[in-house]
Amino acid sequence: MEFVIGGAAACCAGIFTNPLEVVKTRLQLQGELQSRGVYTVHYKNAFHAFYVIAKADGILALQNGLVPALWYQLFMNGVRLGTFDYIQKSGFIHSGGEVSFPRSIIAGAAAGCIGALIGSPFYMVKTQIQAQSSSNIAVGFQHKHQGMSKAFRSVLKHHGPLALWRGASAAMARVTCGSSAQLATFSKTKDFIDNFHIFKPNSWLSALLASTLGGFAVVVCMTPLDVVSTRLYNQGVDSKGRGLIYSGLFDCIRKITASEGFFGFYKGSTASLLRTGPHTVLSLMFWSEFRKLYSSHLAVEKS
Repeated sequence: MEFVIGGAAACCAGIFTNPLEVVKTRLQLQGELQSRGVYTVHYKNAFHAFYVIAKADGILALQNGLVPALWYQLFMNGVRLGTFDYIQKSGFIHSGGEVSFPRSIIAGAAAGCIGALIGSPFYMVKTQIQAQSSSNIAVGFQHKHQGMSKAFRSVLKHHGPLALWRGASAAMARVTCGSSAQLATFSKTKDFIDNFHIFKPNSWLSALLASTLGGFAVVVCMTPLDVVSTRLYNQGVDSKGRGLIYSGLFDCIRKITASEGFFGFYKGSTASLLRTGPHTVLSLMFWSEFRKLYSSHLAVEKS
């Protein structure tokens, strides 16, 4: 049941934050492997990107990729949060009666890695659909998918099942890093708040404060790998299913460093903060509240 609760919480958050995901994807692909000043800047910043996308493609384009995004949230975060909860209940993250930060990092990393591997096909399709746009504001490779189902059928037909996991190595590194930072920060902060009775018992404010700090930790740690994941997932492939630009995780990191420098890894960081912060807060708040509701339901059934 914890897997369902975790996935449902993430889906609820995803509905609100998907437009920010679209903006983030476009900014991360803009000027791919080009130095500053030599490419056309379609999107000056996150707020300008909202305006440009809505004007060129219509306001509904800000919800591009919503279907695969929600499936990704259901599978990835359902497995991630469910696995972390299982590890937490096993007592692994506690040491001496308190939450151990190092053990929380290990548990969060393991849970994130598993979730990212399972959800990778949906993230790939989501990224490719979100990158699609009118030619006058297009950035990155344009796959021209007509929905999630057709995208999956096209990949399977031309490249086989394993192609659905192209770019999974970067996604696993991305989520492993972000998940360990997020869940460890969330658990340690919430444990601190509860122990010192900063808010009333079971107050939603505890989850809000803990998840806010968790969201900040995610943005700091995960943004560079987020850029790498977007590039690997969106690149075109040849007849054998090999990437046209990058051969893998480390090749992508090397080429971004050589062509765009350090700040190339932080393209779209404002959009990432605007998206990841609220998404983390909403996901963990929904997760915390759904768990309380489920626990109350079990208590009523037992009585």
